[in-house]
Amino acid sequence: MPNLAKGHPKLLNAWAFYDWANSAYSLVIASAIFPIFYEQLFKNKGTEVVHFLGNEVKYTAMISFVTAFAFLWVAIFSPFLSGIADYLGNKKSFLRFFCYMGGLSCLGLYAFDESHLFLGYFFYFFGLIGFWSSLVFYNSYLPDIAFPEQQDRVSARGFSMGYIGSTILLIINLAMVMMAEDAHKMQMMKYSCVMVGIWWIGFSHVSYYYLPKGNRNTSPLTKDSILKGFHELNLVWQQIKGNVRLKRYLLSYFVFIMAVQTVMLVATYFGATEIAWETPSQKTTGLIVSILLIQLVAVVGAILTSRASGKFGNINTLIFLCGGWAILCGVAYFIETPIAFYATAGFVGLVMGGIQSLARSTYSKFLPETEDTASYFSFYDVTEKIGIVIGMSLYGIIDQITGSMRNAIVFLVLFFIMGIILLFRVPKK
Repeated sequence: MPNLAKGHPKLLNAWAFYDWANSAYSLVIASAIFPIFYEQLFKNKGTEVVHFLGNEVKYTAMISFVTAFAFLWVAIFSPFLSGIADYLGNKKSFLRFFCYMGGLSCLGLYAFDESHLFLGYFFYFFGLIGFWSSLVFYNSYLPDIAFPEQQDRVSARGFSMGYIGSTILLIINLAMVMMAEDAHKMQMMKYSCVMVGIWWIGFSHVSYYYLPKGNRNTSPLTKDSILKGFHELNLVWQQIKGNVRLKRYLLSYFVFIMAVQTVMLVATYFGATEIAWETPSQKTTGLIVSILLIQLVAVVGAILTSRASGKFGNINTLIFLCGGWAILCGVAYFIETPIAFYATAGFVGLVMGGIQSLARSTYSKFLPETEDTASYFSFYDVTEKIGIVIGMSLYGIIDQITGSMRNAIVFLVLFFIMGIILLFRVPKK
């Protein structure tokens, strides 16, 4: 195993290559193939409810609750795990463990059928935990393997490789599903989940081969060592409370990113259940093509947003984007045809790529002079995860009570409006 120096091109490429490996999960499982498979599973079953703890839960609400619980787990335990990993000096082992957990869970989704619903939820839950927990350790490697002047470029390289790799696999999966006879399309979707697990685990070994293990702490293991991650988050919070601009921006970010991430996580489920597709084949093709469209347009959206922020300022641009999201959620309540869904997906891509990249760079600009940017971004990530927990929980509750995903998604308009109001309160200077 080579011991490459910090900043070595091979080491940087190996780090970025993990994005190629794991992004297949976020695109194929979280966004494209699995939501279509999940909706079709219950359609074949002839019911829209899951019997859980003596209650009847709507199946779309159930997947929202499982997703929310997984993100809650990540938000609570990630700081704890990162503190232990720093002490033991073996981030690579933690990265590999959660990668295997996620990849093997993708393989386990093959067993998801009408007779094994809760086994399927089990694998879906741990797939989410594996993906998001592995990212904690993957992201923490960046300052270890790249110098500050290299980090932006290497991070962008990882994003690009993840986009390319996941799109390639999704196109392969789309071809598999579309070439199969109607009776075998569900089987092809199961095979797609299996392929994600193999792809993720297999390609991740390129990263493991080059990434350093880390240096073990020789001091005795103490309670402070284990709780280091929580102590760092608390320290950041104490510093943020005295910074009016950063505190107000984080509050606005917490509100609007809650709605953004919820829409992104439920968009395919909404399209599968609420749009009047003519045939199951048209639905499968249409939804996957919509996901690819969003991916492509998101790149354009990120570029346009970057230029707009340079001309109009970050906060003003974020206010405009939140307004766009609010309008899209309102429009989503009324769309019923595939053409309207495609058009909406295109606009979602424009505002999706822009708001995520601009929100993070705005936070970076508002940070005080500090060398401990990692702790600040850990706080930022935990804020996002807690927002997702609340957003997905509320979405699931409204879907369950009203029986309509349309009511749930239009409810998110309120969060975007609140986000706009809070953004106006952020001092410009």
